[in-house]
Amino acid sequence: MTDAIPEKLGKYDIVRQIGRGSMGIVYEGYDPYEKRRVAVKVALAESLRDKEVGPRYRKMFFNEAHTAGRLRHPNIVQMFDAGVDGDACYIVMELVDHAETLRHYCRAKNLLPYKRVIEIIFICAKTLDYAHRKGVIHRDIKPSNILLTQEGMVKISDFSIAHLMTADTANTLPTGFVGSPRYMSPEQVQEDTITNQTDLFSLGIIMYELLTGSHPFAADTFSRLIHKITNEAPPPLRTYRSDMPDILEKIIFHSLQKLPAKRYKMGLNLAADLSLAFDHLEQPETEIEIKEKFNTIRDLDFFADFSDAELWEIVRACSWQEFAAGEVIISEGGMDDSFFILLDGVVEVRKNQIYVGLLEAGDCFGEMGYLTKAGRSASIVARTGVSLMKINATLIEQVSTECQLHFTRMFMKTLVRRLADTTSLLAAQSG
Repeated sequence: MTDAIPEKLGKYDIVRQIGRGSMGIVYEGYDPYEKRRVAVKVALAESLRDKEVGPRYRKMFFNEAHTAGRLRHPNIVQMFDAGVDGDACYIVMELVDHAETLRHYCRAKNLLPYKRVIEIIFICAKTLDYAHRKGVIHRDIKPSNILLTQEGMVKISDFSIAHLMTADTANTLPTGFVGSPRYMSPEQVQEDTITNQTDLFSLGIIMYELLTGSHPFAADTFSRLIHKITNEAPPPLRTYRSDMPDILEKIIFHSLQKLPAKRYKMGLNLAADLSLAFDHLEQPETEIEIKEKFNTIRDLDFFADFSDAELWEIVRACSWQEFAAGEVIISEGGMDDSFFILLDGVVEVRKNQIYVGLLEAGDCFGEMGYLTKAGRSASIVARTGVSLMKINATLIEQVSTECQLHFTRMFMKTLVRRLADTTSLLAAQSG
């Protein structure tokens, strides 16, 4: 059945049809008041007229405007308007000109360079983190719903089955079988309770495809697909590309865990690991450089109780950073789940822009933000040139329980020492 192209819908002039999907027909339109070109999605007339599915279809159609309309982000296709004109239901959104979807780059012959894949997934992870913190779960993250503009910008689209979390949902959502099966999480295909982590699982599948040109749970039948998603681990990335960096294997492994509790908790956690991966590809390390780093931290009091095996894991996975004198390392009030260990140099601690004290090689900082997940309580500024280790929550979750206990023990020692120093300072001032 072919729907006639309308000349006008509401205040919008309709120019031409530019796409068609399961939820509607998309036209290029023009907003004469804002003087801009727009995309106008119109609900399928035959679906609206269906007595059985019509009411549900109408609700799902306008769901996109309801959920995505709450989001204002440069990497999310923006919603402008929604309305009804006669029998036609429509929503109006940003027109992304001449964009292509990620589907094209999920084929073995069209694979992008590693760095570009990491960049794209990094942007998607941070964008989803924004949406999730606004209470929106997309539920249909797949290659065809992620656009690349001619300028190389990433845009997440199609929030038609997205869910808006509210206080009475307790951050979970019992749901039916909705979404695209090839990109569903285990909890989705089992019609179980889902959270924002289902979007991150779907994003992990896309990353796997972009890196290998193959689906991690490839199957000939629907039942076999569901079985693989819920029960089988995907083939290692090196099955398809022998030069695959270890860090990408680790990120995929963590992204595609069957149990949400073992998966990335937030998009920001995934983005942090992707940032480490990008740094690794930018400056590939030799075994000699890695050994030097191992020797550096082996001599620090902070790591005195750590085994060599634990130290090697930390050395290979954490981020090594340098800052020039005067550079801000942590900003008061900022949100981050990372902490830092100072390897060389001196940093200042400032609260409300007032100097509080100094930290030197072997000291750690940022641990309160890591432990409490609250905003940073102070700023840290490099007084001299400094080098340091940045360790995020995702890394800590992946190491052994014994290693986690070592970190916690050192945090407690640091906090007790700082409390004692503060008490002595107050006593001296009052005396």
